[in-house]
Amino acid sequence: MEIIIQLLNIIQWIFFIYLLITTLYIFIFALAGLFSYKKPPQKDEIKRKFAVMIPGYKEDEIIVEVCQDALNQDYPKDKYDVVAICDSYEPETIAQLKKLPIKVIEVSFEKSTKSKALNKAMAVLGDDDYEVALILDADNLMAEDFITKMNYAFQTGFLAVQGHRVAKNMDTNFAVLDAISEDINNHIFRKGSRIMGVSSAIIGSGMAFEYSFFKKMMGDVHAIGGFDKEIDLKMCRDGITIEYVEDAYCYDEKVQKAEVFQNQRRRWLSAQVVYFKRFFFKSIIALITKGNVDFFSKAFHTFLPPRILLLGFMGIIFFISLFFYPALMAVLWIKLFALVVLTFVISVPRKFYNTKTLSAILSLPRGFFLMFLSLIKIKGANKKFLHTKHTSSGTSIKDIKNQNKES
Repeated sequence: MEIIIQLLNIIQWIFFIYLLITTLYIFIFALAGLFSYKKPPQKDEIKRKFAVMIPGYKEDEIIVEVCQDALNQDYPKDKYDVVAICDSYEPETIAQLKKLPIKVIEVSFEKSTKSKALNKAMAVLGDDDYEVALILDADNLMAEDFITKMNYAFQTGFLAVQGHRVAKNMDTNFAVLDAISEDINNHIFRKGSRIMGVSSAIIGSGMAFEYSFFKKMMGDVHAIGGFDKEIDLKMCRDGITIEYVEDAYCYDEKVQKAEVFQNQRRRWLSAQVVYFKRFFFKSIIALITKGNVDFFSKAFHTFLPPRILLLGFMGIIFFISLFFYPALMAVLWIKLFALVVLTFVISVPRKFYNTKTLSAILSLPRGFFLMFLSLIKIKGANKKFLHTKHTSSGTSIKDIKNQNKES
């Protein structure tokens, strides 16, 4: 019995040290995110030509309105093309898209992936016309000045740039939780990272790259899920700094239903495990031998527990510690839980401090349970395409801005 108690104590200390290290990491970056980021100076005033690529799989319900909206940028019209990459769309949808002043590229694969669609599109587009590849999801809407502000980042010399992706809908409790999660990550892993002098994390959409660089890099990417994590890690490994443009807004549909939330998180968790195995220990070697802090910091993201699991586990341990742990251990767990809560409090934008968020918080236990189920069901999730279906928003940028002002 004594051996079992000692073993449990060892496991508890290992778990505590893991959570302490990961919590301190995100807390430091959360603190950094409270400061202002000074943009680097311009190196040129070139208005680069953008290929706004919108890959989509069976997104017939929303793709036409998204492409129409993408045409409404304040950037010179001859300096960007909207490119709809259509996988398994209905003939009626293709016909509607071809009526718009955009480029339509039809693709078909035995196993569809976003990386395959992008590679095929760039093969069709060729090499000569474009200087920047801007990637959107099929549900994304851009603020009218999005390309203008992204172009400024390229004028300062960056090869890879992430815009500020925010929610375009908060119509259910899960959508609110998803929106808050997105902005916490923006605060910690994008703004906080840049202030700390390391690369912003990219998200998978609302991101842009120097075109020839992106085409060459994508030629070696064959990920089924989480291709953005793969290129994120590879760029930092190769010394490419990723910029973040906080005031360039891209509006993204948030999950509305529990089953969609679980499916999406299962895909993300699976990708995280895959890239942890591939890159984490390599990043430690690169840190020791080459001093590559950026690569190590980015690979460390794959070591972090998802925020909702971190909060959930810490909440459970907090209550257990009040009744069952020795006094010293209980105090340590309580302090760590307080640090986790403080990290999230300083990372959540003030606009979420309202009654709608309070209502959404009541769904946190269910979100934690679904995330836990996703964790134990991740096997094989990265070996097949898991599609997240989007719905028509019927929401214009003007409507979104008015909603944001009201909130």
